[in-house]
Amino acid sequence: MNEKIYKTMSTSGACNLAVGIVVLVTGAAAGILMIISGAKLIKRKADILL
Repeated sequence: MNEKIYKTMSTSGACNLAVGIVVLVTGAAAGILMIISGAKLIKRKADILL
């Protein structure tokens, strides 16, 4: 009985770790893309008419 609980907990922990890594990488990539996009907008600020 205790072995089943231990295996379930270790599997759950591994899944949580994998999801956390994916979320971290996705967030970093999105942040980098936002910074690049903002830099392009600032660079072309003079050409933008409101």
